[in-house]
Amino acid sequence: MTRKSGWGYGTRAALSAVLAVTAALSVLAGCSRPADRPRPERPADRHTVATHPPGSVDLGRWITDFTDRITPEGAYRVPAARERRAVADGVRAFLDGDRPRAERSLATAGYTVRTLVDRDGGRRVAEIADATRDGEARRGWGRVYVDLRGPARWQVQVPHPAADLRTEQLGIGLLRGTPGGVMVLAGAHRNAGGGDEADVAHRRDSVFAAVSDALADRELPAVQVHGFADQSLPDHDVVVSTGNGSAGLSAARRLTGALRAEDLKVCEVWERYCGRLEGRTNVEGDYAEAAGVPFLHVEHNRRVRMDDGLVAGAVRALSEVTRRWAAGRG
Repeated sequence: MTRKSGWGYGTRAALSAVLAVTAALSVLAGCSRPADRPRPERPADRHTVATHPPGSVDLGRWITDFTDRITPEGAYRVPAARERRAVADGVRAFLDGDRPRAERSLATAGYTVRTLVDRDGGRRVAEIADATRDGEARRGWGRVYVDLRGPARWQVQVPHPAADLRTEQLGIGLLRGTPGGVMVLAGAHRNAGGGDEADVAHRRDSVFAAVSDALADRELPAVQVHGFADQSLPDHDVVVSTGNGSAGLSAARRLTGALRAEDLKVCEVWERYCGRLEGRTNVEGDYAEAAGVPFLHVEHNRRVRMDDGLVAGAVRALSEVTRRWAAGRG
């Protein structure tokens, strides 16, 4: 009995020694760190923070994520006159440099403004948008982006995202490339909601039209980008029009030359018939004509819009116009 009892004691002692050594090794290996203790910052984490400051986004991806959610089955509600006016007044106040007044006006329509930093170049851009994603999905009124590198000098309008596939890429390219730009971006497919109520290029009762009008009142010239099916005009890549106006004719001619320099085939509406792609019924164009402000209606075929290289070429050509506008020249 004594020997058996002694053997049990030795075994327990040995096991205790093994457990002690294991615990010590665990501490040395870091395995005993409590689960809720903050993870030490690694060099990779410091590098990421330095490269992408807080609040920064890839602006192209950010806007494309928004337009990717736009579908023909989506909802759209025609805004009341007071809601249209509140957003337009908010944009006016923001461009006047009065952000508090802008925020108050926008809030009455459920909108807000925030500043984004684009990781591509570090440019600062203000986003004026519905305060919640749910609101965007239910109302579909769209967004406004304001380049903050200087005073607003020109605008690019994207009335048919998703319907005119990838036209937002043209707008993004222009906004990134030329200072002083404002991009007005529709928030619903042109077929959303039933009938033509979401077709903001042909309806006066939209936030899109209200903001575009406010910018025209400030004498900001505009380019409105569209897309058409290749078979609609098979011998041309791009259709350039000034709508029903003539204030933008010199800019339109300049754009035509720049597009041809990119090896794109252009149909000039003031020279020939270009099918049903001439922008003669565009409400933003009509308002710009009444205000005496240049307006360009530019259609791009599918081949151009689906090719990143051709999109870049179209943006370079359009930039020949927007750069002059940014410099205060026609």
